[in-house]
Amino acid sequence: MTAMTTNNNQPIKKLLIANRGEIACRVIRTARTLGIETALISSEPDATSLAAEMADKVFVIGPAAAADSYLRQDKVIEVARQWQADAVHPGYGFLSENADFANALEAAGIRFIGPPSSAMSAMASKSEAKRLMEQAGVPLLKGYHGTDQADSTLSEAADAIGYPVMLKAAAGGGGKGMRIVSSPSDFQSTLDSARREAEKAFGDTTMLVEKYLAAPRHIEVQIFFDQHGQGVYLFDRDCSIQRRHQKVVEEAPAPGLPDRLRNTMGEAALAAGRSIGYVGAGTVEFLLDTAGDGDQFYFMEMNTRLQVEHPVTEMVTGQDLVEWQIRVTEGQPLPCSQEQLQLRGHSLEVRLYAEEPAREFLPATGTLSHLHWPAEQNWLRVETGVRAGDEVTPWYDPMIAKLVVHGDDREQACQRMLEVLQHTRITGLSTNRDFLIKVLEQPAFQQQAPDTCFIPRFQTTLLDNSKAKHLALIAATLAPQSHSRHAGLSEAYNGWRLHQQKQWYGHWQYQGETFTVLVESGANGCSARINGQQVPVTTLETIDDTIVVNGVVHDIYQEASYGSHDRRLTVVSPALTLPLHKPDHSVAEHDEQDLTAPMNGRVVAVMVEAGQTVNEGDTLLVLEAMKMEQTIRAPHAGVIADIHHTADSLVEEGALLVSFVDTSLAEASLDNTAEDG
Repeated sequence: MTAMTTNNNQPIKKLLIANRGEIACRVIRTARTLGIETALISSEPDATSLAAEMADKVFVIGPAAAADSYLRQDKVIEVARQWQADAVHPGYGFLSENADFANALEAAGIRFIGPPSSAMSAMASKSEAKRLMEQAGVPLLKGYHGTDQADSTLSEAADAIGYPVMLKAAAGGGGKGMRIVSSPSDFQSTLDSARREAEKAFGDTTMLVEKYLAAPRHIEVQIFFDQHGQGVYLFDRDCSIQRRHQKVVEEAPAPGLPDRLRNTMGEAALAAGRSIGYVGAGTVEFLLDTAGDGDQFYFMEMNTRLQVEHPVTEMVTGQDLVEWQIRVTEGQPLPCSQEQLQLRGHSLEVRLYAEEPAREFLPATGTLSHLHWPAEQNWLRVETGVRAGDEVTPWYDPMIAKLVVHGDDREQACQRMLEVLQHTRITGLSTNRDFLIKVLEQPAFQQQAPDTCFIPRFQTTLLDNSKAKHLALIAATLAPQSHSRHAGLSEAYNGWRLHQQKQWYGHWQYQGETFTVLVESGANGCSARINGQQVPVTTLETIDDTIVVNGVVHDIYQEASYGSHDRRLTVVSPALTLPLHKPDHSVAEHDEQDLTAPMNGRVVAVMVEAGQTVNEGDTLLVLEAMKMEQTIRAPHAGVIADIHHTADSLVEEGALLVSFVDTSLAEASLDNTAEDG
């Protein structure tokens, strides 16, 4: 049974999109060019999304949880019937590889833009897929894909294959239920762990055992079949740059593949498609062994849908794969033969995620307070489903955008992608922009084809932002204190003048760390200290509302603040996005007998003397910093034992200011009063 036998030869005039985000926007754009009316399935929070704004009609079918909205087959089909849709495009994820959904649509007389349900069923199980590929003569890794799932059977298979081996959940995806086993002594505990994860993720503990390749390349081939039995491969993609077994950088064509190997892999992918009666867009994924002569490849899996990374294939072939999907669903033949398809240049795609690379790529949430893409170019595509002010929630995949570039060759494509990322501005939440820049800057990426171990191999370097962070902290300290971005350095200085020397002070927090910054500029040049350590500074200047430190341009974005002294800003340079928080010192903890300076500053006035008895709330002294006067008050009654600084003294954060005799005095309260000057 296929999912595309209903009114196959009728033009699609009304297209329902059962997805969200950037892929929904992508499908809508092509549908518009074809004169097709579009409607969008939406959850309640997505009802005002960019995709909803672009669609001709929006149907809200449930709350945020995908299980109550995007995965509700019954509601999607009900909407399709009500709206009299000619076809449903599932995008990727959600229902895109659900054979039951395709069958239900067919039963309702509505076309599914995707392969036959039988093909989806065949590829849904990794073990079944391996058996079919073996019959079709597609190269397979040495492994066990059998139905006998006894622990002893799997262990014996691993011994026969030879360690190290990879355990994979047969129903798996996204790296879940996947484990490397290095020795027989680790097999049972690793198998138990993989099965537990597979049970939670898929409700299926069936496992495969395969030979583990230490550093393979992940190469995939884009195939397309029409309903007349004609098939082509639109060349290949390299998706080896991955974290947690998930792709973050993709490129086409796969670099360094000899034409002979490229053609062999393409023909193997077509054989895989023919073996299951495939129709539509599909991707056959291979592992390419980098050991030996580097031309041994092995079937990994087949994705029976349009891939996230399909734009790089479009860029190097000049084809619109979404249009191909629609035309094939209408019963039309493929628009190109294999001989007519030609590779043109090189294309790169990066997935821009809301995530925290330094915390093992944990997803991040928040509001996109600022969102700026580089100027439009004919070699650049920004595939996104969000706008400034939109929220990234925990309900869905945290991808903000796919950035796609094309170049005459790989070197030009890499350089263009670097420029695009360096000119991208996102604030309000953490992203992997800076991490992607580091990946592309690595000589190992630029000079050779990467393998799947690239990120683990270079992780320390990829996460090191110390040099750029120091310059960004200096820029933040020099930034104007108002929400205006138009004050020059001479207007923005927040310290004091001493013998014509200007000084700026900053006290910042970032990811749990506290940074105290002192910047000085005078006749003898510039200098800076961060947490007491000297940082080389050669130049400080402002250019077009930006702050330039050592020739590096920094944009300053004022973020929402909570109270007049809880200042938040984000500094963005070509290499770093640094969200900073200036802590509120209105309540500061101190040693039980001593009051210390909460920041670098100048003692403006001392209001008490040694031996004096004070009451709770009495003013003890006044500090000035960051263009603010901060009054240090006694939190309890007591006796002043000693005053450690006089008026006009310069003090650093943590310096002892006042000592009490009474040990019950535990802390000082800061009453902050803004100074107009």
